[in-house]
Amino acid sequence: MEKRRSDQRRPEEIIGEWGIRDVTPPSAAEREALASEYEVNPLIGKALPRRIRAFGAQAHTYLTSLAGPPLYMQRARMIDEETKRHQARLAEAYELYRDDPPEWRRIVERWNFTEVNDLIERHNKWYPVEARLPMNPKTKDYVEVGGRPYRREPLGADWILEQFPSR
Repeated sequence: MEKRRSDQRRPEEIIGEWGIRDVTPPSAAEREALASEYEVNPLIGKALPRRIRAFGAQAHTYLTSLAGPPLYMQRARMIDEETKRHQARLAEAYELYRDDPPEWRRIVERWNFTEVNDLIERHNKWYPVEARLPMNPKTKDYVEVGGRPYRREPLGADWILEQFPSR
């Protein structure tokens, strides 16, 4: 029998849809309870959907998706790309001036983040509205996204020195 490679796994193995595997005393008791309800269960022998969907295609979401990614997503991508571009240019400059702290400090102080900081300012202003973030009644502010505040900090000299410290 040929062994399956990890990229040839069945969908059930990937998304974790399987029945009871190892028989433990609690699972054995659960099986017995289910078996006793066999005659009164109207779903036995009928096909069930694999996943219950709590949403469906709605006209406003469908039409919105035709326009491409929302503005806040486009802006977030632009912020990330600009930040990476600055990091790459700063890494090059750091290699040249890492042994000359006064000159490195002068470069850091004069570095121009105007474009990316403008994007960050617009993100902080419009993201909650565009993403339709709900309000938190306790804080009287928008809820956190993924456990973190949605606001992004503008880039500046402190941000550079955090990543590329002068010696």
